Amino acid sequence: MNWRLWQALPLVCLCLLFVFSAPGQVLASSDASSNEELATMLGEKSWDKLETAITRLSVKGDDESQNILTLWLSGQLFIEKKTQRLVTAEKSGRTYLISDPISGDAWGEVKKRSLKKVRINNRLRNSIKTALALWDLKSEDPDKRLQAVKEISKDINVSTLPLLEGMVEQETDTDVQAALTTAIALYNFQQGSDELKLESLKTLAESDNPIVRSALESAKNTTKDKQLLQGIHSALADLDRRQDYYSAVESMFFGLSLGSVLLLAAIGLAITFGVMGVINMAHGEMMMLGAYTTFVIQSAFPSLIEQSLFIAVPMAFIVAGSVGILIERLVIRHLYGRPLETLLATFGISLILQQAVRTIFSPLNQAVSTPEWMSGSWIINDALSLTWNRVYIIGFSLAVFLTLLFILRHTRFGLNMRAVTQNRAMASSMGIHTSRVDALTFGLGSGIAGVAGVALSQLTNVGPNLGQNYIIDSFMVVVFGGVGNLWGTLVAAMGLGVVNKLLEPWAGAVVAKILVLVFIILFIQKRPKGLFALKGRAVED
Repeated sequence: MNWRLWQALPLVCLCLLFVFSAPGQVLASSDASSNEELATMLGEKSWDKLETAITRLSVKGDDESQNILTLWLSGQLFIEKKTQRLVTAEKSGRTYLISDPISGDAWGEVKKRSLKKVRINNRLRNSIKTALALWDLKSEDPDKRLQAVKEISKDINVSTLPLLEGMVEQETDTDVQAALTTAIALYNFQQGSDELKLESLKTLAESDNPIVRSALESAKNTTKDKQLLQGIHSALADLDRRQDYYSAVESMFFGLSLGSVLLLAAIGLAITFGVMGVINMAHGEMMMLGAYTTFVIQSAFPSLIEQSLFIAVPMAFIVAGSVGILIERLVIRHLYGRPLETLLATFGISLILQQAVRTIFSPLNQAVSTPEWMSGSWIINDALSLTWNRVYIIGFSLAVFLTLLFILRHTRFGLNMRAVTQNRAMASSMGIHTSRVDALTFGLGSGIAGVAGVALSQLTNVGPNLGQNYIIDSFMVVVFGGVGNLWGTLVAAMGLGVVNKLLEPWAGAVVAKILVLVFIILFIQKRPKGLFALKGRAVED
């Protein structure tokens, strides 16, 4: 029996006990639930004895033992020198708060020198991870079983192989079964004969697990057998093709999320420019106000982080919309028919709003918390995952777009707005109060920009210059899609976002933006009214 087998012998015993024992069964010979026994077991200096302690706790397999192993793995277990008790310790100023790792009862404060940390190294970490993964293999939750198989795949040996092979036939979840098959094939590829390695390559070539790629890359540099080397190259080529496909999908997803932000930013600008003919350079600051509204709500109600966005969306709309109406009443209404002067006036207003925010909140960026339901990723497979915050923002932007479309098509305000857009003089002669429509339109466009700021707060830090990063892109979307046309704005925003992200990997972020800008300039030369031009007597004049 070689040395590796001797090293694996404790784990072999563990696996046998794992197979023949029920999930809640406790062996009398391995009862280590009392604090004194645990302190004695884990206070050993010998690495071999500590590994035996891991085996004993794993065989017991109850919640207390799993908790002890988890705390040990995270480096939170200590032994109090004076009392020789096993404790968990949390730093509090110059002292440590200690508690019972079994019951969780608080035991007061002690100084650091009165504690001795339970020893751990990489060998023990791997043993603990394997022990926890072995227990999770019996879980009823398929996600836990899947994660357990992936953890065991990092270090498969002669003791865990029979267990994985026995689970393949019994497993009902297809993802877990595929992971088990891959793990077994990976072991056969690393430890088997050349014939077994060739057979295993067929399974490994279909896996996107990074561990598989690492194993193939390592074997490629050490294998001398030509047939096996050819099979490895073929498997790596399959992995590369799938990786390129998933990278393209991921780039498109990021492009759609960027397009969603551009849509929210540009949609208000499109209706404002379409109805009023105003070049609003302060539109980006409306987004900034929406983002700061989110920050203020989270700061004022820290206990409502999970609900903060539902509060922030209507509040941001109201705040930005009110500021927009105020700007229209005080400044914009005196400059109709003079677009260059509105550009200069709104640019000055943007500087005033930025300085006001710097004075109130400081020039530093402010961090906005992401609710738990928007955190994390949607894991599709080992090579592709989509972040939930971007998924929600895409859906949210489409919801805002459809809501605005409904308002324009099926409400009296929308009818009046479309009438003013197509022929202001005729609309006025028909009794439509055009100045009121202008104010409400400017407020609506500003309010939607505020809502865009709420979405942006989940993607980037909130700062005084937040809106300036998107105002130019927003104008490009409006011009490219067709001034005042919502469908054109949607197509332009999503199209430019996707194209920009697809160009970035090989052209770089700056060059990609330049190429998009050059394309838009050439396109406008050919089609000055954009993709979807508005129709109407006033528009066509």
